[in-house]
Amino acid sequence: MKKIINSILLLAGLAIAAPQVQAQVSVGLSVRIGPPAIPVYEQPICPADGYIWTPGYWAYGDGGYYWVPGAWVAPPSVGVLWTPAWWGYDGGVYAFHAGYWGPHVGFYGGINYGFGYGGSGYYGGRWSGGHFAYNTAVSHVNRTVIHNTYVNNTFVRNNSRVSYNGGRGGVTARPTREDQMAARDRHIPATSNQVAHQHSASTNRSQFASANHGRPAVTAERANTKAVNREASAQRATARATNHEANAQRSVARSNNNQARATNHEANAQRAVARSTNHAATAQQHTAARQASTQRTYAHANVNHAASAQRNNNAQRLSMQQHQVNRAPTPRPMGQPQQHAQPQQHSAPQSRPQPQHQGNPGGGGHRR
Repeated sequence: MKKIINSILLLAGLAIAAPQVQAQVSVGLSVRIGPPAIPVYEQPICPADGYIWTPGYWAYGDGGYYWVPGAWVAPPSVGVLWTPAWWGYDGGVYAFHAGYWGPHVGFYGGINYGFGYGGSGYYGGRWSGGHFAYNTAVSHVNRTVIHNTYVNNTFVRNNSRVSYNGGRGGVTARPTREDQMAARDRHIPATSNQVAHQHSASTNRSQFASANHGRPAVTAERANTKAVNREASAQRATARATNHEANAQRSVARSNNNQARATNHEANAQRAVARSTNHAATAQQHTAARQASTQRTYAHANVNHAASAQRNNNAQRLSMQQHQVNRAPTPRPMGQPQQHAQPQQHSAPQSRPQPQHQGNPGGGGHRR
């Protein structure tokens, strides 16, 4: 009964995980016995450009542990990488953590799955310019068909085959700072093809550890060329449709840009006209100001001239009035006879004394 409950929980978790995007995809499944060791197997050749290797792992079902073969998978979107599923010992049980897609490879228990998944990160390939490039040091690709390749042997070799973290004999790895940051990324659960792939393994009795004693009949799935080609054709058709749509959007954008440039030119022309109008208005204002200043100057001069003339006229009138007042007769008191002025008598001119001449005593002097 316990195995049945665990199987139900596993299938329910997978059904929930497939259509949803979540930060951490985990299935509520725990087992008291750890999974078998990772089997040794060879990686099949990559069937098409852009496919990413997803390593095999032990899942749990009604008949116990069963091996889900490794497979080349088309990622759900450009730029994402696969974080493998893993088992971790916690609280006396082994808990299952489902794999997921994301912009970075997260923590997968430190399990050495091989082919670029050495326990931390992924060195089997990388995204470059919207295309996936393969590290042929660990990835099996046909370089005559796939040209996005490189060689990098600078990675830590790990020969462990332990398939779980923690507990007796388990891997002791702990999440690094990068793993913790990757855990906060936007994650995408396993694709529908991956879920179907796991379900197919769960229905194959030869994949169960109870039947194969840790040596499954199928360790890695060789891709169905026809299916891959159909999927590739569908992806190319989708890409062409996307390109057509992108081209249409670019055409609309160019049209909008041209219209915006025309609008800008018109706006610039309007601004030029407005500046010219402003310059003319400013010139008119300056001319009007000069004319007003000149008129004020003339008006002020005329006012001053009129005021000066008025002051001169007033002074002349005052002078004439004063002169008339001075010539008017003095009024006499009442009852007094009028005295007439007597003509002024002039006294006779006095004779000038004659000089006296002393003569001789005989009176013989000369008289005139």
